[in-house]
Amino acid sequence: MKYTKNSITIQGRVYSFGEANGKKMLEVKTVQNTKSENFGKEYISGVIQVAVDEAGLNVIPVHYTWVTPTTKAGSVNNTFVALKSLIDGGKTWVKDGKDAAPMVKLEPSFGLNDFYTTENGEDKLVSQVIHEGGFATIVNSLPENEAERSHFRCDMVITNVAHVEADEEKNIDEHVDLRGAIFNFRKELLPITFTVKNPNGMNYFEGLGVSGSEPVYTWVEGMITCNTIKNEVKEESAFGGDSVRTFERKTKEWLVVRASQNPYDFGEEGVLTGEELTKAMQDRQVKLAEEKKRSEEYKAQKNNPVAAPSAPVAKSGGFNF
Repeated sequence: MKYTKNSITIQGRVYSFGEANGKKMLEVKTVQNTKSENFGKEYISGVIQVAVDEAGLNVIPVHYTWVTPTTKAGSVNNTFVALKSLIDGGKTWVKDGKDAAPMVKLEPSFGLNDFYTTENGEDKLVSQVIHEGGFATIVNSLPENEAERSHFRCDMVITNVAHVEADEEKNIDEHVDLRGAIFNFRKELLPITFTVKNPNGMNYFEGLGVSGSEPVYTWVEGMITCNTIKNEVKEESAFGGDSVRTFERKTKEWLVVRASQNPYDFGEEGVLTGEELTKAMQDRQVKLAEEKKRSEEYKAQKNNPVAAPSAPVAKSGGFNF
């Protein structure tokens, strides 16, 4: 398998530290596990929210799991220095206003947060797309064009192109969903869906004849939008004034704006073969089985290990993620 691209660039103002619900704060921590070789060491983890527009409506989260003061080579980790400076300064758009919020350039990549929830007595897999890790830099200016402040480029195996009609009531524009997978730096398969709204782009992808048995491997570029849409509902009252309720709806979209004119030669050695893709699918099933086992053990609160569910075997020739 060739080196696969999976990169994101996000430039904007620090909106807040942590998710909207206040959890997963970006903070400096210390390893507490006395059995760990890293016991007592400092690291940074959590979420930083970055507003990439001037109105503060497009706020993109970036997750950090393990950022240490030094790199594996022993040199100073500039990302740790930058993040710690932001934490120590403590200024954010939410708390101190737009003009006081530091400006940053973050360079994460796509990842998946896989976990299981229980619905109607059955376990359900949730695979949450996240932007994680990468370099962090404090900057003095931002691109004037807001569309240039969030950018991604990925090598993608496309296995399905689905046309979605417009629905005014649901605030849905006509678009095409590109379903398939990308890869992280470990070459782990990450199922993902991107969106295309440009009419020429929609026609292009629909004309490729993509299917699970005939995937297309290519690079795509796009922009990220994570918006909060507020709707007000007014209810008239017989007396005492009308009642106004406000509802918030969060939307996330990874919008493809361009793609390679010449897709890669899927199936060729040194690019990506069907056998390599099948192996990546099987490895993901094993990983999910292990995650399900951990979830079951946690829920059962048992100390004795439970045999992991056997992983489904992905068959060659049909790639459905």
